Amino acid sequence: MYAITGITGKVGGTLARTLLADGRPVRAVVRDARKGEEWAALGCEVAIAAMQDASALTAALSGTKAVFILPPSEFDPQPGYPEAKKVIGAVVEALTTAKPGRVLCLSTVGADVTRDNLLSQRTMMEAALSTLPMPVTFLRPGWFLENASGDVATALETGVIHSFLMPLDKHFPMVATRDVGRVAAKLIQEDWTGTRIVEMEGPCRVSPNDLAAAFARVLGTPVRAEIVPRETWEDLFRSQGMKYPGPRIRMLDGFNEGWIDFSSGGANAIKGTVSVEEVVASLVQS
Repeated sequence: MYAITGITGKVGGTLARTLLADGRPVRAVVRDARKGEEWAALGCEVAIAAMQDASALTAALSGTKAVFILPPSEFDPQPGYPEAKKVIGAVVEALTTAKPGRVLCLSTVGADVTRDNLLSQRTMMEAALSTLPMPVTFLRPGWFLENASGDVATALETGVIHSFLMPLDKHFPMVATRDVGRVAAKLIQEDWTGTRIVEMEGPCRVSPNDLAAAFARVLGTPVRAEIVPRETWEDLFRSQGMKYPGPRIRMLDGFNEGWIDFSSGGANAIKGTVSVEEVVASLVQS
């Protein structure tokens, strides 16, 4: 049995569907019973558990060959990351008690960085899960290409996408969630010992200009990228409802300044197959 948290998301959903297609038994771990109905119809067991609920999570992860841990993302964390600490404590307690055969945890590029930033929540998760007695793999994908979903409207309406990544011709490690889910399905079925780290990015690195060009090809109309000036970020993020924009700003600085990247510039990272244009086309269609 493979227990999958985050199954209603893009990565977890692709992982689960790939396992089901391979004839593997899947337990869908969801917070809401209604969200489990689709997965029950596909033949999954359904377990109800929030990631902060150690008792429910223990029951959901018990009796399994392997589990997939996808920590919920907190984009506006309070100082000290109390939200992440609560989840981490519950996950560690659940895994320690449930004793699955192995664990695959979705982490991120930059989880090895010591400078505080939004991705430090994954750094904390990796540090805690690394102490577990069972085999653990941390899958570290690059920037999700699907983050460009927020650019669809402006690309259509104004021919512009607004980029926090800069300079516009700098190439960043990006990857499609479909590729991440597919690789996760392979990794979770493997046998390994100890703790391992797997880095992953797309078939090629992507610049903001490349992203704009992909929109232009898909839409059949000119699209250009424009930088969002850094000095405007804090006021902009606060106007959008953020209370603590500092960690997000530091994360963006990390990508732009190059201290958030894969080791060896991604030379050892698994390369996906889904192109930026394929992702943009799917975003536009949806």
